[in-house]
Amino acid sequence: MLRRTLLGSAPAILLAGARRPWREVESILASGDFKGRLSVDDLPTPALLVDLDALDANIARMAAHCKAKKLALRPHGKTHKCPQIAKRLIAAGAVGACAAKLSEAEAFAKGGVGGLLITTAVIGEHKIERAVRLARLKPDTIFCADNAQNAADLNAAATSAGVKLNVAIDLYVGNRTGIKTGEPAAALAQTAAKLGGLRLAGLQAYAGHASHRNGFEARRALSREVMQGAVETRRMIEASGIPCPMLTGGSTGTYNIDCDIDGITELQPGSFVFMDIDYARIGGADGPVFRDFKHSLTVLTTVVSKPTDSEAVVDGGLKAFSTDKPFPPEARGIDGVAFSWGGDEHGKLNLAKASKALNVGDRVEFVIPHCDPTVNLYDRMYGVRGRQVELSWAVAARGMSQ
Repeated sequence: MLRRTLLGSAPAILLAGARRPWREVESILASGDFKGRLSVDDLPTPALLVDLDALDANIARMAAHCKAKKLALRPHGKTHKCPQIAKRLIAAGAVGACAAKLSEAEAFAKGGVGGLLITTAVIGEHKIERAVRLARLKPDTIFCADNAQNAADLNAAATSAGVKLNVAIDLYVGNRTGIKTGEPAAALAQTAAKLGGLRLAGLQAYAGHASHRNGFEARRALSREVMQGAVETRRMIEASGIPCPMLTGGSTGTYNIDCDIDGITELQPGSFVFMDIDYARIGGADGPVFRDFKHSLTVLTTVVSKPTDSEAVVDGGLKAFSTDKPFPPEARGIDGVAFSWGGDEHGKLNLAKASKALNVGDRVEFVIPHCDPTVNLYDRMYGVRGRQVELSWAVAARGMSQ
């Protein structure tokens, strides 16, 4: 019952096999001119699909939420890794895009995206040299630092190059990176503010352990608790006479919690554009399922074998889905199908309780366990409306983990 609730009342996505000749499909794919010419049935599988109506609805909802709360929105690009989606978000009101790593930010900048915030530290001579180069291309890029040595290294490179680097102090609030809130962070901010090659942009506070805390009230209590230290740190810095205009943080799981914490100026959620099974399970403000945003991302597969009447095999295995969660992908548009891993190239389907028959050649879409690492497995994604393929986007930052 929970599975059906997680996926909602989505239309049936049990698809017939492709009928158009491959040479024609290949020509259309190469042309990039898909609209009105290509059906979902024609795509080679496994394929990463984006429901454009659901994507746009998710973007509109988050943008409207942040506007109503008078907060800046800088969505995290590590989810989609796609400059075109980042631009779609900016067109809806976002101030830019977050990037998990320097190489990811470089890919976004190359794709024409500005307002970048690299949410992890840039460490080492070569990477700092690249950071300076990125700052020349996109001067509003913000870099994070959580120690005085990194700040000094960034300053030395910036001064030598004759540029200023925008720096946010990364706070330890999420059991990951960062400097402790309070006096340690305030002291580092004061140090950074005195360095001629740096410009203090503000603070970053990402409570990753709060974003997936099950149960809305438990999640709210945890996020408010850990973010309070960040808010107090910002006040300390400003009380010392140093401007601290930005406190950025938040996630898809806490977007409607952190927005009401006085002192936070910006949210950086990411998964809301696509959603996944993992987020659906955390619970929402109105019940046990987090349903604030629609599942816009699926993986399309083809049934390639049917060993018995109660078993089928699809061409999506460990290379087609992220495998870091304890629960498998879930079939969309057909109930009672149990997925299990069949190796690198295959997924096994138990059809004993399936609501529909499956045969070799049938297409089956799956909602994915974890969107970010699944996207990173694909070179491109296909934007669809109904059964029509409207566009194709390169996953430009695929593999950009440096």
